[in-house]
Amino acid sequence: MTSLMWYFVGAIVAGYFLGCIQSGFFIGKIAGLDIRQYGSGNAGTTNVLRTLGKSRALCTFLGDALKGFIPVLVVKYLMGPSVPELNSELLQLVIGFAVVMGHDYPFFLNFRGGKGIATTAAVMMAFDWRIGLCCFVIFVTVVALTRYVSLASILLSLGLLVEMFVFHPGRWDLLAVTVLYTFFAVYRHRANIKRLLAGTESKLGQKVEVK
Repeated sequence: MTSLMWYFVGAIVAGYFLGCIQSGFFIGKIAGLDIRQYGSGNAGTTNVLRTLGKSRALCTFLGDALKGFIPVLVVKYLMGPSVPELNSELLQLVIGFAVVMGHDYPFFLNFRGGKGIATTAAVMMAFDWRIGLCCFVIFVTVVALTRYVSLASILLSLGLLVEMFVFHPGRWDLLAVTVLYTFFAVYRHRANIKRLLAGTESKLGQKVEVK
């Protein structure tokens, strides 16, 4: 294994364990409940909003976003310049994806985490602000028109493929990693897709009763 490969191995390991920091789960525990036992059973921002309200949902969002945003910036502005032969852009997406996997499948919660959308959007914002801006516009527009957070998340994830192709043409390595982001985002929303098709998906603003 070459010395450069160790950077990727280290990034994957570090990113996964950072991703395992479950903001929604810990905030739920502080409030005296396991957030995964309520609403959608998800440990993400939307379920925290429905279950515990806006302030705790904001804290969840910030925690989930920062754990994706900061590692990418570390690679981009510290590791990349110090190791010129390193494929910094690819490493940024790799560590970001590892964070998303840690968020989605945290080992200490029996691999039951969130869906990784806030983390993914934050990773993309740190990687390329243009892609991050597209994520924001797609999400806000779809939620405003439909009130379906899940639909906005799915379309945001699918849009990543187009954005990577447009803003980084010819970078098939980056596009390949982006396919993984999109695949797992859609896969994690498979139950939501069924409810959307059946017309039973919850809309933004609906509350969950906490006993």
